[in-house]
Amino acid sequence: MFKNTKAFSGFSVDDVPAARAFYGEVLGLDVSEENGMLTLHIAGDRDTLVYPKGDHEPATFTILNFPVDDIEAAVDELAARGVAFEHYDGYTDEKGIMRKMGPLIAWFKDPAGNTLSVLQED
Repeated sequence: MFKNTKAFSGFSVDDVPAARAFYGEVLGLDVSEENGMLTLHIAGDRDTLVYPKGDHEPATFTILNFPVDDIEAAVDELAARGVAFEHYDGYTDEKGIMRKMGPLIAWFKDPAGNTLSVLQED
């Protein structure tokens, strides 16, 4: 039934203008707005809907993962743009990069408190 549909993902925020600035200006994504909602235009035709929700609660899981070739460079560039990385005792280093298991990965939050990550592709 859904084999040929172009499904997409979405998540809520509590402040659409703040989300637009963060995703468009800080992260550098192409962003459009229609009917009070944002669309993040992500490479590979993977648009993601960002919608306002008055009683928004941040997701308790990672909602978007951004693969990068060089996590050190990505973390440094995002930190220079004001992004604060999460630190998990015993798991992440001083930059917020987890190096102990799985791919190198660093988590950060959007203005609505949703968790995002950058992870290094091998």
